[in-house]
Amino acid sequence: MDRINKVLPEGNKLLEPFTGSGAVFLNTDYDRYLLGDINQDLVNLYNCLKQEGDDFINYAAGWFNDKENQKPAYYHWRDRFNQSSDIREKSALFLYLNRHGYNGLCRYNQSGQFNVPFGSYKKPYFPEKEMNIFYEKSHKATFVCLGFEDLMNRARRNNVVYCDPPYVPLSDSSNFTSYTKEGFGLDSQMRLAVKSYKLSKRGVPVVISNHQNTLTNELYQHATIDRFSVRRNISCKGKARNKVVELLALYQSN
Repeated sequence: MDRINKVLPEGNKLLEPFTGSGAVFLNTDYDRYLLGDINQDLVNLYNCLKQEGDDFINYAAGWFNDKENQKPAYYHWRDRFNQSSDIREKSALFLYLNRHGYNGLCRYNQSGQFNVPFGSYKKPYFPEKEMNIFYEKSHKATFVCLGFEDLMNRARRNNVVYCDPPYVPLSDSSNFTSYTKEGFGLDSQMRLAVKSYKLSKRGVPVVISNHQNTLTNELYQHATIDRFSVRRNISCKGKARNKVVELLALYQSN
């Protein structure tokens, strides 16, 4: 976040097409936010939290106990999540699955079914404090389920766009971008770069995070690049969590 905050320009509104965990939203201070994600379950969770506050936090906490932290219970609730049309229940279960599933992954199969296996954690953490902080700030934000291009089309002068897309693979063996059933391939990466360049020409600065490699050097050739090393934490093998080079690409507004 320190690096991101140094690169993000000033503006009256921050747009995020890939909101994810909301870390940038929570650690910046813009007047307003338009926060989008292609994952409808995530957007529903954020809207439930924004609308209900403590009531929703207390409701979601009901799944965080020893009884529900068992493999049969996890698969029962995973099936329930995949079948449910109740947005409030499904939002609470999305949080439960995120905390109890393997390695904190969010993954769907080609049919759109959440399919992360049980994580077998001793005592999954319930993020009550973080949810309260999120709720307190959510009045400044609008949460929408939109593709990145549709959300970026809403940008206007004095707005800033920050993009944290699924990263390009460092190697063929790490080519995993299917956090949603649609995936995010090379064509999407190229369209994001082109869209960012065009927005900058209209007076809207854009910042993109990604891996540093030959492909991203080419994709972001019209941007100012800040490169740095980070430790990758998603690997299931501790020894494989080595440092990699990432970048922040800034498309300056004209």
